[in-house]
Amino acid sequence: MAAVIFQRLCVIGVGLIGGSLARALREAGAVAEIVGCGRNTTQLDKACELGVIDRYETDPARAVYGADAVVLAVPLGTMKAIMTAIAPVLADDCLLTDVGSVKGSLVRDAREVFGQLPANLVPGHPIAGTENSGVEASFATLFRLRRVILTPTENTSPAMIARTRAMWQACGAEVVEMGVEHHDEVLAATSHLPHMLAYSLVDTLARRDDSQEIFDYAAGGFRDFTRIASSDPDMWHDICLANHDALVKMLEAYSDDLRELAAAVKNADSDFIKQMFTRAKQARDAYCEKCGE
Repeated sequence: MAAVIFQRLCVIGVGLIGGSLARALREAGAVAEIVGCGRNTTQLDKACELGVIDRYETDPARAVYGADAVVLAVPLGTMKAIMTAIAPVLADDCLLTDVGSVKGSLVRDAREVFGQLPANLVPGHPIAGTENSGVEASFATLFRLRRVILTPTENTSPAMIARTRAMWQACGAEVVEMGVEHHDEVLAATSHLPHMLAYSLVDTLARRDDSQEIFDYAAGGFRDFTRIASSDPDMWHDICLANHDALVKMLEAYSDDLRELAAAVKNADSDFIKQMFTRAKQARDAYCEKCGE
């Protein structure tokens, strides 16, 4: 069991990520009390029933009162409104962190809300998740052996970074640090672009006149490739808009490569096709070997 890191943790947004974090910290004995916050009281009641949180508030300002750590686990589009609500009552020594997939937008929102970047703000992003959502989809081992990226700002207190690192390590995660802009570029390539491709492919096929037959005969490859298209559309809508600059670069680069492939297929360019497939297989095999798959 880990030592108690927080006497009172407030999780705003008790869904898959927020709920899994609460479960993991409770299982590790790293938190004395967990307060949830959200708008959906049915989900919050379920979170209490499942033992994910101890109690909840629907008013963010009331929820963070007396907390020594606040985790923002809400869609990126609502981060600014939440920070605006809690800013007047948030203690200077209360850790403020998040789990958002885009860090540049969070930092911009925080600067606007607080006037400057607070010393207690530690932007964070766990590289973990599933296509499922809601507190019932949460589980304590979600972050075990997964990476969590912290992107502290120039104003972030080293003590707050250490507390955030300890929180994620108590969940079994590997914690690394990265610059805000670099994080958003890396995630645009490795996470955001794949989701855009999965959504786009499924939508393209669903709009065809023969879509029913196509889906009737879809097999394992289609299911594996498109799994992430079952992810929360609202969340990914926000991610797409929040990281649009980096994502547009990746979409344009991929579009160029796709046009080259289309030309190669049209022209029956055997060498191009074989070389591209071989490079891709080698790269993915190396990735899987590194990941122990």
